[in-house]
Amino acid sequence: MSWAEKILNIDRRWIFLAIGVAVTIPFFLPLGLPVVVTPPVENLYDAVNELEPNSTPLLLSIDYAPATLPELEPMSMALLRHCFSNDVNVVVMTLHPAGYGLAEAALLNAAEEYGAVYGEDLVFLGFQPGISAVILGMGINIRNVFPSDAYGTPLDQLPLMQGVRNYDDIPLVITLAGWSAAEAWVYYAFQPYRQRVGAGVTAVMATDFYPYLNAGQLVGLLGGMRGAAEYEELIEQRDQGSRGMDSQSVIHILIIILIAIGNTAYFLTRRKKEAGGAVS
Repeated sequence: MSWAEKILNIDRRWIFLAIGVAVTIPFFLPLGLPVVVTPPVENLYDAVNELEPNSTPLLLSIDYAPATLPELEPMSMALLRHCFSNDVNVVVMTLHPAGYGLAEAALLNAAEEYGAVYGEDLVFLGFQPGISAVILGMGINIRNVFPSDAYGTPLDQLPLMQGVRNYDDIPLVITLAGWSAAEAWVYYAFQPYRQRVGAGVTAVMATDFYPYLNAGQLVGLLGGMRGAAEYEELIEQRDQGSRGMDSQSVIHILIIILIAIGNTAYFLTRRKKEAGGAVS
C-alpha cells in the first residue's frame, strides 16, 4: 500500500487526537502570536481609559450564560482589570438569570487581584427580571429597580452608590452578552436617555452590531474571543483571550495542513488508478 493510500485510510481517531493536542498546548505554553487591534476595540478601550479615577462608576452588565462564557468571560476579566488598575469604580449587574454567579465570580476575582474594596470601589447589584423595565427604570432611579445590592445592603449605605441616582451619574455602560440583551441596552438606555453604551458580543453576533457602531449608538465593540485578545493586548495583560486565539490559530493551521495532505493523497491515488501504475 502506498503512502497516499495509507493517508486516506488512516484511523480518524489519530486526527481527533492531533486536534485535541493542538487545542490544548497553547493554554499551557502560550505562543504569544501577534494581535492586531481593530478600531472598535480601541474605541472602547479609550472610552474606559478616559474615565476619571475614584469618581462616578462604570456600569458593567455581565449578561452572558455558561454557554457563551468561553468567549465573553475573557472580556469581562480584561475590562475589570483595566478599571481596577486605573482606579475606576465599577458597578456590576446582570440581566440573565444564569449570569448571577458568573458576574459575581468575575467581579470578586478581579477585585481580589487589585485589592479593591467592596462598597467603595465596586458594588454588585445582582439580577432583576424584566429586561426593558430594568434598563428604563434605572434611567429614572436605580433604587426603584435595585433598592439594595445583591447581598441585601441598601444602596444608600454603600459609599460608592451615594450620589449615584440614574444614568446622569454613570459615564459609561458596557454590556457583555451572547443574546439580545446587548441590543436592549441600545434601545432602552441610549435611545431614551442618550447613555453612552459599549458592547461585547460573541463572534457570530458581532456583524449585527456594526450598524449600531457606525450610527454612533455604541462607543465601541468587542467581537468574540478575538475582541477579548485585542483588549488584553491594549492593557498589556495577555490571558484567556490571547491563549484562546493562539489555540484557534494553531487549529486553523493544522486543518489547512490536513486538507492539503488529504487532497494530495486523493489525487495521487486517483491518478494511480487511472494510469494503472504505482505511486512512489
